[in-house]
Amino acid sequence: MNQQLEAKIIKPKLGLLKLVKQFNNVQKACEIMGYSRDSYYRFKKLHDQGGEAALLEISRKKPIKKNRVKPYVEQAVVDMAYKYPSYGQHKVANELKLQGVTVSASGVRSIWLRHNLECFKKRLSALEKKIKQDGSALTKPQLQTLEKITKRKKACEEVDMHYPGYLGIQDTYYVGCIKGIGKIYQQTFIDTYSRLAIVKLYADKNAQVTDDLLKDRVIPLFDKQNVPLLRIQTDGGTEYWGKKETHIYQHYLKLKGIGHTKAKTYSPQTNKICERFHKTMKKECYDVMFRSKIYQSLYEIQQDVDCWMTFYNKERPHSGKHGYGKTPWQSWMDGRVLTKGRQFDHFFVPSGSQSPPSSILVKP
Repeated sequence: MNQQLEAKIIKPKLGLLKLVKQFNNVQKACEIMGYSRDSYYRFKKLHDQGGEAALLEISRKKPIKKNRVKPYVEQAVVDMAYKYPSYGQHKVANELKLQGVTVSASGVRSIWLRHNLECFKKRLSALEKKIKQDGSALTKPQLQTLEKITKRKKACEEVDMHYPGYLGIQDTYYVGCIKGIGKIYQQTFIDTYSRLAIVKLYADKNAQVTDDLLKDRVIPLFDKQNVPLLRIQTDGGTEYWGKKETHIYQHYLKLKGIGHTKAKTYSPQTNKICERFHKTMKKECYDVMFRSKIYQSLYEIQQDVDCWMTFYNKERPHSGKHGYGKTPWQSWMDGRVLTKGRQFDHFFVPSGSQSPPSSILVKP
C-alpha cells in the first residue's frame, strides 16, 4: 500500500482523535467528523496499542470455523455406517442417541459426505473393502444386508434370449383417451431375441383382446415363418391371469403348448424390453401422429401405427443384444437358422409359476 493511500486512510481517524482532545467532547467531535461513538473508541484503542500504523484498514473478514462434531461422535457415525449399512441418517441418529451420542440426522449425513458414505451403495462398497483389508467376520445385520442385495441382483439378471421364439413378452400399454374415440389400449408382443414387435390397438383391456392379438397377428407370423413359440412372459394383470378353466388367454396358450410365466414384481429388468419399446413408440410414433392429424376412428390410428411398425421392424436399426445395428426383421431372419433341426420336448411351464424353468430339454 503506497504512502498517499495510507495517509488518506489514517488522516480522518487521526483528525477525530485530535478533535476530541480539542473539544473534550466525544459526542460533538463524532457528529462533526461523521463517525459513531463506537468507532471513536475503537480508533482510540487501536491508536493506544499500535500507534498510527494500527489505524490502517483491517480486513473485517474472519475465517469461518467449520462446524465440526467432536471426533468421537464422527467415529461413532462411521462405525455405525459399517455395522448397519442399510440404516438411513434418521435411524443412525436415533440409534446413537440410545447409546448416549447426540448427533442430528443432518449431522450424520454431513459426516457421511466427508467419508464418501452418503448412499447405501457406497456404504456397502466401503464395507466390502473393509472386510477384504481387515479380514474381519461379518455381523448378522451385515450378512442380512448382503443377502438382500444378492437377491436383488439375481432378480435383475438379464432375460434369457437364445433364439427367435425362445421367449416372447406381452404387455398392455395405455395410449390415451382421444376425443371422439375414447380410451385406447395397445397390446404389445416382442420377441426378446430379435426385438421384433407386434402391436394392435383396442378400446379395452381384458382376456379377449390379449387372446385376439395372439390369434390374429402373433401365432400366424410364427407359423408362417416355421418358428416355434416356446414361452410368453406377462405381468400379473387380470387380462393375462385368472381361473385356468375359464380364462380364455391361458386356455389358448395351453392349447398351443406355449409356456406362460409371470414377471417378477418390483423387478423392472424382467419387463424392461417392453418398457423401452413403449417409450420409443410414444416419442417417435404417437407424439408425432397426434400432433399432425386429427383421427376420427380407431381404425385410422391402427393403419398409421401399422405403417410405423413396418418402419420399426424392417428399416430402423436396433442396438439390442443380438441387433448389432441390424433391423429387428433382419435379426429375426438370421436367427431362424438357430431354430432349425431342433426338437423341443416336454416344455411346459405350469400357469402361476413365477419364473422360467432352469433348463429346457433341447435335442439337436
